[in-house]
Formats: sequence, C-alpha cells, structure tokens
Amino acid sequence: MTRKALITGGAQGIGYACAEAMAEDGYEIILSDIQADKVAEAAERLGGSSYVCDMGDEAAVAEMFAAIAADHGALSALVNNAGIALAGDVLTLDPADFRKVIDVNLTGTFLAIQHAAKGMVDAGIEGAIVNMSSINAQVAIPSIPAYCASKGGVMQLTKSAALALAPHNIRVNAVGPGSIDTDMLASVNANPEAMAMVMSRTPLKRVGTAREIGDVVAFLASDKASYITGETIYVDAGRLAMNYTC
Repeated sequence: MTRKALITGGAQGIGYACAEAMAEDGYEIILSDIQADKVAEAAERLGGSSYVCDMGDEAAVAEMFAAIAADHGALSALVNNAGIALAGDVLTLDPADFRKVIDVNLTGTFLAIQHAAKGMVDAGIEGAIVNMSSINAQVAIPSIPAYCASKGGVMQLTKSAALALAPHNIRVNAVGPGSIDTDMLASVNANPEAMAMVMSRTPLKRVGTAREIGDVVAFLASDKASYITGETIYVDAGRLAMNYTC
C-alpha cells in the first residue's frame, strides 16, 4: 500500500523541501497551502495532489481533511508546517494579530493532528506526525511574542499528542529550525548588520537550507525513527547549545 503524506504550507520553502524529501522516500505527496496557484504548481512538480486551506479556519481544515479522506483514504504521515509570524512587541501587537498567529500556528496544528490521527486510528495505520516548531519555542525574541508563544505551544502539544497516540503506535515529533534561508529570513539576509548578528549566535557560521530541515522531517516520519516520539529535534547549527539569545 502506498504511504500518503500531507504537508501543510507546502507550496514553497521548508514545506516544499519536506515534501520533496518524503517523495524521494516513496510517499504519495499531498500538499495544502493558502496560496492556490503556488500549491497547485508545487504538487504538479512532485506528481502529487493539492488542496487550498487556511489552517487558521477550523471549518476549512475540517473540509480539507474530509476531501482528502474521500480522495485518498487515510494518511500515513502528516507534516504540520503551515505557519505565520506577525511582528509587534507586547506593547504594540494588535490582539487580533496575536490570535491570528495562534490560530494558524498552534490551533491549526492541533486540528490537523486530530483529523489525521482519527483517520490513522480508524484505518489501523501506525503513522507518523511531524510538527514544525522553532528554536523560538526555547529562546524568545521581543518583536514576535505571538510566534514565540505559538511555537512553545507546538513543543508541548507534540509531547501531549505523542503520549495520547502511543497506544496506537502513532509517533508524534517536532522539528525546531534555527535560521533557515527562506522568505521569512529574507529581510535579515538583505541587511548586513542583521545578518552579522545572526551569525554571531550561530556556531556553524551559516544559515541552514530548507532541504536540511526537510531531511530531518523525512527521517522522523520514517521507520528509521521508529523509537522516537514526543521529541523536538532542533536543527539550528548549535545556537541553543551556545545559550546566547541576543
């Protein structure tokens, strides 16, 4: 039976790299994203399927999972990659923006886990779920409190879901990227002073690539990680080990 993997936020960047790595591992790829044209093109390149979904919209998430179940059956793997970051410190951030980040990054991750896990349990599939956390689950940046809160939540949700799903042999892990060369880092890349600051707290002295995250996600979804659950693997060039957050 062909294993099926859904990657949310899969139109580009880390999500697409995860899909690419998992396609090489033999998964049938299903992508979702809020960007309709981009996700369709990405899925076509991988020979997979695509769905348009705002992960911050509970009804839309339920609709998508119902459509995937009807079109493909139960998933073998889920990669919860969709996420956003909106700037503003605790004095300036609009509460609506705070809620939006939490809705997409944390509540959307919970909803996807719930839908995917129910399908796996009903089908008797011993699947794998990989959530996208961040080093900001551990170290805070004052300008993005909602993002930090959401990723800390993802870390704890990963542990809780792993414990709940262990009796069904469904593993749940997370990946916490450091500074990765994606659109989210583009403004930093364009600013030599900002990039120097990033490098000062990066022991390997380079930014990571999206594929370096994708390969770790594919590993965690594979049988090679069959005894790993409830963990967050930080792919950060040593930043957390340095314990330097400025």
